[in-house]
Amino acid sequence: MKTITIDPITRLEGHGKINIFLNDHGDVENAYLQIPELRGFEKFAEGRRAEDMPQITSRICGVCPVAHHFAATKALDAAFHVDPPAAAKKLRELLYTGYIIYDHILHFYFLGGPDFVVGPEAPAAKRNILGVIEKAGLDVAKDVIKHRAYGQKITAILGGKATHPVCGLPGGVSKGLSKEEVVEIKNMVASCHTFAKFTLNLFEDIVLKNKTYVDLIQSDAYTLKTYNMGLVDKYNKVNFYDGLIRVTDQEAQELEKFDVKDYTKHIAELVEEWSYMKYPYLKSVGWNGLTDGKTSGIYRVGPLGRLNAADGMATPQAEKEYKRMMDTLGGKPVNSTLAFHWARLIELLYATERAKELIDDADITSTHIRNPVGTPGEGIGVVEAARGTLIHHYHVDKKGLIEKANMIVATTNNAGAITMSVRDAAKGVIHKGHVTEGLLNKVEMAFRAYDPCFGCATHTLPGGLPMTVNIYDHRRKLYKTFSQP
Repeated sequence: MKTITIDPITRLEGHGKINIFLNDHGDVENAYLQIPELRGFEKFAEGRRAEDMPQITSRICGVCPVAHHFAATKALDAAFHVDPPAAAKKLRELLYTGYIIYDHILHFYFLGGPDFVVGPEAPAAKRNILGVIEKAGLDVAKDVIKHRAYGQKITAILGGKATHPVCGLPGGVSKGLSKEEVVEIKNMVASCHTFAKFTLNLFEDIVLKNKTYVDLIQSDAYTLKTYNMGLVDKYNKVNFYDGLIRVTDQEAQELEKFDVKDYTKHIAELVEEWSYMKYPYLKSVGWNGLTDGKTSGIYRVGPLGRLNAADGMATPQAEKEYKRMMDTLGGKPVNSTLAFHWARLIELLYATERAKELIDDADITSTHIRNPVGTPGEGIGVVEAARGTLIHHYHVDKKGLIEKANMIVATTNNAGAITMSVRDAAKGVIHKGHVTEGLLNKVEMAFRAYDPCFGCATHTLPGGLPMTVNIYDHRRKLYKTFSQP
């Protein structure tokens, strides 16, 4: 048996490798995504002051610090038995839309999109933002930079910093909005909304009008029939900041819906000896190994998981795009892994629409932005990170110190699905021992669609970017290694 190792895998946050095992015919027998990094942030949290957690946990990852900041802040709301004022919740959510805007733009244009815009088998030197600029034009590149900067400026105005916000406090936020800041944010949101529509049109022109790409999206190699999970509002529409956790099955029927405080009744975490990343699954279904279907409790989160778990989008233009995606790809649920990219752009549009609603709300300039806290205890907070459902769970002692912490991050929730997607993609594209860099990139596309953050998922220290692919033969002897610095 030959084995292929992709190490490092690229265009992600964190470190990992893919081991692909070939049988004696040169076809893929199995493939594994391995995360060989230390998991440790929960232990780092013990003994810390609870009010420091929104700042400490935002340093887990430089890609989604806003998500960790507010999952931690909401956990503190619960731990200190305080409900923030309405204005504070709206300010938090407005900041959150800025984060979604800059993060989704980053993934499409820098990380995942180059595989489509430039081509999955284009030279590696071209499959990046420089290749996108060459293909789409310099003006597009300028707009990408500008609108990512707008998303970060929104988070900076509201959060105090563009990358690691400091505004979240138990019971509210530390800073309100001035009328001048409202005008500035309105202008940036309007421009981001136009850019979101442009990006969806670009995706249609380059991907949806290309039959080869559509066939690739809908191919068996990139299809996985799991359960889906995401936060929904009272109408079962997608919500990034608040709501109940909803799980739907392979026929888009609701399996369960629950408050985050009850997550331990619904989600269990499994440890595999070959990875530092845990494998969550639904308790009501159970663990059936790395398999999909109704008998396996593995589920997906993130843009595609959220859209599948919801009944639609809460804003009109995003809802129209949601229905178009479902109709185009054969109806709900969409099980095509590469459809994560389309779902992500629909969420980008939704974030700009929702930001417009919030900045136009009269409450947004209220000065009542924090309520007094109560006695400390146990608290659980949830938000939808760009990559999926993120849960922070703290036990706080009478002195206000963290006794115990648990975090289930988006990429951890997706761990089982990512591993299976990598395996299935490898089986779909590698045959008779024929291996090229372009084919291996198609394997990487399977995990890249999830926009994984292994820095978050394994809470790495110090973290890194690379990934390796090892290929082993039928005698378990290393056959070939592909890696990038």
